[in-house]
This record gives sequence, C-alpha cells and structure tokens, in this order.
Amino acid sequence: MDNDQNWPDIAGHMQGKCHILPVRVYFEDTDFSGVVYHASYMRFCERGRSDFMRHIGVDHAKLFASDNEGHGKLAFAVRHMEIDFLKPARIDDILEVKTSLVSTTGVRLRLEQNVVIGDKHLLKALVSVVLLGDNGRVTRFPNTLLTKLRDYLS
Repeated sequence: MDNDQNWPDIAGHMQGKCHILPVRVYFEDTDFSGVVYHASYMRFCERGRSDFMRHIGVDHAKLFASDNEGHGKLAFAVRHMEIDFLKPARIDDILEVKTSLVSTTGVRLRLEQNVVIGDKHLLKALVSVVLLGDNGRVTRFPNTLLTKLRDYLS
C-alpha cells in the first residue's frame, strides 16, 4: 500500500494554484540563539517545491527511472535562487511554505516561494529549476511534463 494514503496531509495541500506546506521549526533548524539558521530555509523551500510537484502529478522517482519520451532519466536541479530574508522564525514556530509556478519554458521553471507565519512574511525566494539528463546536462522538458506544469501557472 502506498504510504502517502496513510498520511494524506503530510505533503501539504493546494489552495488554487498555490501549494502550502506546513513546517514546524525544530531545535535542529536553529542556531545557538533559537533563530532559524538561514540554510534551514533552503530545506523548507526544497520540501515545498518537491511536494508542489507531487501534488500536480510529477513523480521524481519515475522521472529518474524511466525514458521520459526519449529524454532518458531526468532529475530536477536548482539553477538560480534570489532570496530575501525578511523576518526571523524561531524554535517551535509553525511556518507555511507557499509555492507557486511563475513561468515555464522548454528548459526552465521559475517558482515563487514565500515562508510565512499567518500574514507575517519571513522569506521570499524566486527559484529557477532545470531538468538534468543522464549526461548531467540541462535538457528539455518532456511535453507531458510541460502540459502538467502549464496548468499551474499563477
């Protein structure tokens, strides 16, 4: 049995075209002062992007395991990030990582990610993601993947 069926909310949820992932801040996410360490936000955002893809029907394991319309095995990779750290989060805070698809081309996705507590914005990131092929080089998105993605443009 697929374990996700036992935990239907573990990967967050979609609200319109925006994916929302709740994340609790643990001690391991903080620095010595109890404030979230900057690199922890990157892990939170990675989880948000991965679960956004999962919710729209993109399976990372299948992308890597199959031929993908002749494109070979594929894996997503972050190409560029612009990050604004606006306010700190602290231990035991419950954050929401909001992920939206801003644009897509044949080889690149741009996603906007916001980390918030209620209406308080803590972080804003613009992330460019590409697909890498078997050879480790950027490759075009398969048409079926582009079709799924375009349905979720904000």
